[in-house]
Amino acid sequence: MVSNQKLFSVGNFNFRLQHLLIIGVLILAFSISALIRSTPASYDLELFEFDPFFNYRATNYVLENGFTNYFEWIDEKSWHPYGRNVSETSQVTLHLTTATLYKIFGFDTSLYNFTIYFPLIIGSLTVFVVFGFVRVISGTSAGLLAALMFSISVPIFTRGLIGWFKSEPLGLFLAFIALYLFTSGIKFNKGRISFIKLVFGAMFLALGLSAWGGVIFFLIPLIIFFVALPFIRNDNKFLIWAVPTFSFSFLVFSFMFERTSTFTIGYAGIAILLPTIFVIVTQIIQKFSSEKNKIRNCIIVLTGFVASGIGIFSVSSFNPSFRYLHGINPFLKYQDSLTDSVAEHSTSDMNTFFITLSIFIVFGLIGMWILFSRSKIDIKIDMRVFVLIIALAGIYVSSVFVRLQLFASIALIVVGSIGIIFLLTKILKSSKSSSIKIIFAGIILMLFIIPVSLPEDRHWISWSDNVPSIKNGGSFYKISTNDWNDAMDWIKNNTAENAVIAAWWDYGYWISTLADRATLADNSTLINWQIKKIAYALTTTPENAWHILNSDSSQDISKYLGSEIILSFGGELPEDFNKRYFEQNGEECKQILMPEVFRSNLDMKQDYETCNPIVKGMDADYVVIFVAGERISIPDSSVFLYTLDGGGDESKKHWFAKIGNQELSNIVEEDGMTPTAYFMENTTLGNMIPFSIYKYVEVNTSRAFDEYIPGLIPIYYKDIKFINAEDDPFYLVYASPSFYSEIPGPFQTVLVYKINSEYQK
Repeated sequence: MVSNQKLFSVGNFNFRLQHLLIIGVLILAFSISALIRSTPASYDLELFEFDPFFNYRATNYVLENGFTNYFEWIDEKSWHPYGRNVSETSQVTLHLTTATLYKIFGFDTSLYNFTIYFPLIIGSLTVFVVFGFVRVISGTSAGLLAALMFSISVPIFTRGLIGWFKSEPLGLFLAFIALYLFTSGIKFNKGRISFIKLVFGAMFLALGLSAWGGVIFFLIPLIIFFVALPFIRNDNKFLIWAVPTFSFSFLVFSFMFERTSTFTIGYAGIAILLPTIFVIVTQIIQKFSSEKNKIRNCIIVLTGFVASGIGIFSVSSFNPSFRYLHGINPFLKYQDSLTDSVAEHSTSDMNTFFITLSIFIVFGLIGMWILFSRSKIDIKIDMRVFVLIIALAGIYVSSVFVRLQLFASIALIVVGSIGIIFLLTKILKSSKSSSIKIIFAGIILMLFIIPVSLPEDRHWISWSDNVPSIKNGGSFYKISTNDWNDAMDWIKNNTAENAVIAAWWDYGYWISTLADRATLADNSTLINWQIKKIAYALTTTPENAWHILNSDSSQDISKYLGSEIILSFGGELPEDFNKRYFEQNGEECKQILMPEVFRSNLDMKQDYETCNPIVKGMDADYVVIFVAGERISIPDSSVFLYTLDGGGDESKKHWFAKIGNQELSNIVEEDGMTPTAYFMENTTLGNMIPFSIYKYVEVNTSRAFDEYIPGLIPIYYKDIKFINAEDDPFYLVYASPSFYSEIPGPFQTVLVYKINSEYQK
């Protein structure tokens, strides 16, 4: 064959034409991935979305202060006044890996630019690991096709675009290395080599989990596969040490980091240990069982382990994060509006599912049909079962929320590449007609090209055409401005270094990283009630909000919250909290207690009425809000009118109301979006939005009305309400440049309000 033609030798290795073809296809896959992921750079070279700014800041801290100090770092600019234990609550491996690579490969590049390119490069390099993983299972051709499919997968590349310095790119890279080493080690009984591969596979899986918490969902197919192994393999001597080697190595490596250890000492650890012990027990039992009783005995043991697992989980005191439980059980309902308001936690809808995966679904169904059938396919039974488990588990998990759709994509890539290569090989071998072979290959190629390029406004590449969030504020418009950068510069240069900024959590990382100021909340959502207090402050009266935001963190502000609000935030009334707290801790407020995963050891001031942090003041100095909409020019006039609801805080008011446990009908009209007169006149946010309603307009007829009627949209005029530094509880001190622009069309503006410490009402 031409493909086996020897080109040259390197040592004992003969480099053949087929190797050149493999390298060429992999380079093509890498290039396609890199080109797609680099699309946002056409707008501006910036970090993308919100979390990357914290990750950049944390990586910079490692470089400036060293690894040891990083693990002891309490970030005082996060979650004021509580701070954040960074190593306990963040993606440690991402920060340490990037810092190390920057020291080696950074050269003259700034760290900021290095972190912008990092996800593009590491995400594109993953095509090589995907190739290796699928190659182990089903051969070189399937591996190459999987690499190409990975490079154009919408759910994958949209969470690894240039500037996407978040968890997924590195997490996926490490997880696929782990899968490659695991399958390679478990497929062949090669003693010491298998042992080394399994140990290193476990290490990379633990590192991947530390880089991205979503890697925990890779454990689902592994755990199910462990349970299946005794039923499909008979090499008792190998399995009895191979599976425990991987499992126990993973648990050991997981304890290297605080965050991953919280996974493994809870449900995840039990979920790994029970199947591992099951494998050990069944291998011992099978050794002494007759051939006809082996399966029966395995089923009996499995029944006992399932019952034990249910018993352990039902009586255990472990309290895993709701989002992880929801990933396992899609039928669970969100516990509060805060979780539901996060876009990436929204449930996957079928429309998006089919648009983003389209032809992958067809390929995946073909692959599963082939694997389920009795077709003569050159894949060992254990690997065939593993692929089916990956496929079914990936699709199942992805049904929960949008962020996990990449698991469906991974599942379809693996099983689809195997199925298509099997069909292609079968047709090429069975058909003597060259035209049939060409037609079939052409159909497969066309099926790839169509979703990548059509339809014009919804093809796959279009999903990469996104403006970096810092440039459009996360608004609905494809505009790129410096409003947020300018606003952060203003705060950094015009406020005290110890100033505290109140803002919705979306903007927390931008404020702490770019403005270098402390914030009340950010995108980590560590303390739910802190965010709920901000939501309440924005939707309550300015007088109430002033007391909540301005009061010192030692002051009891429960009378401005009310008993109903305190209880709805998951807290206790001050008198009840004090009684319980002092019984446990004595007559001093020694610690601020955090719910769920986070605790801080910061001492509280001794001037207290209650130790309950939920009813304490927020100690803020400024409030930042973001408004987006469209500017409408009036013919023969220098005056502009405006439409809002462009994706800024004006579009989040219904979420603020729900999260803050306010009466929704007071905030929005029956359409769920149009602000009520009460909202505009009586709430903090309504008064901070520097616009007032002029008329309500019927879009089709352009008729204007003074009162809201369903179907009408509000038209606004510019109206700054808080501007008096002497008499107002808040007053405007900065508005970003777009606020003053006279160019019609989409606009966005960042507004900074000073909290008037002298205001008394």
